[in-house]
Amino acid sequence: MNEQYGFILHAQTKPEKAEAFAALFGAYVAASRAEAGCIEYHMLRDQQDPTLFIFYEVWQSKEHLTIHSALPHMQQFHAQRMDYLLRDFEIRPIKMLSPPATRRLVD
Repeated sequence: MNEQYGFILHAQTKPEKAEAFAALFGAYVAASRAEAGCIEYHMLRDQQDPTLFIFYEVWQSKEHLTIHSALPHMQQFHAQRMDYLLRDFEIRPIKMLSPPATRRLVD
């Protein structure tokens, strides 16, 4: 059985590219969440530094993440990422110690 694979990714954007980065990646959130193997996918923005974006992702396995990363839009972004970023992504693998939340917010 494959172990879940999670990570936290920091993306420090160029100040003049922060809004374009937010728009581009914000459009990918719903589609990524709908992919097979996606357990958690969150795009966050630091309130004190609006050029810092943080991604929290948990996939059913590293293989599911590999499939996600090979999608055409992800490959295109990866090739162009440095147009948006001050420095390359900082990625920290994480080990899940608790199960995903199952409760849903009610309006």
